[in-house]
Amino acid sequence: MAVDFHVPSTLPTPFGFSHAVTVDPGRSLVYVAGQVGMDADGVVAVGWDAQTRQTFVNVGHALEAAGATWADVVKLTYLVTSTHELQLVRAIRDEFVDVERPPASSLMQVAGLFRPDLLIEVEAIAAVAR
Repeated sequence: MAVDFHVPSTLPTPFGFSHAVTVDPGRSLVYVAGQVGMDADGVVAVGWDAQTRQTFVNVGHALEAAGATWADVVKLTYLVTSTHELQLVRAIRDEFVDVERPPASSLMQVAGLFRPDLLIEVEAIAAVAR
C-alpha cells in the first residue's frame, strides 16, 4: 500500500509540486473542502501572510478531523485573487507539506472568493492507509 509521487523528466521541472501521484488500493481518500484564512469565530486574518498561514492551519484541522495528516496529502488546489504573492504562499506551504514528496497541485487566479476580504482558498485530497 504505497503512494508514489512522479516528476518525469519529460515534463518541465515543477516549482515544489509533483506532476502526478499514484495511490495503491487499500487507502482511503479524504477530500477537504476549500479552506480560507478565517478562524473558528469567523474572523478573517489580515494580509497574505496571515491568511495563507490560517488557511493551511484550517486544512490541517480538517485533515485531522478525517483521520489524516499533512503527510497523507496527495493533491492541493489553490484559488488566489492575485499571483503576486506566490513565493510567500509556497514558503508557507513548505512548512506543512513534505517538500521531498510534494503533492500534485493546481493553482487558479480568480476574480474573488465568497467574501471580498478573502485572498486565498485551498482544497486538499489525502490518501490514508486503512
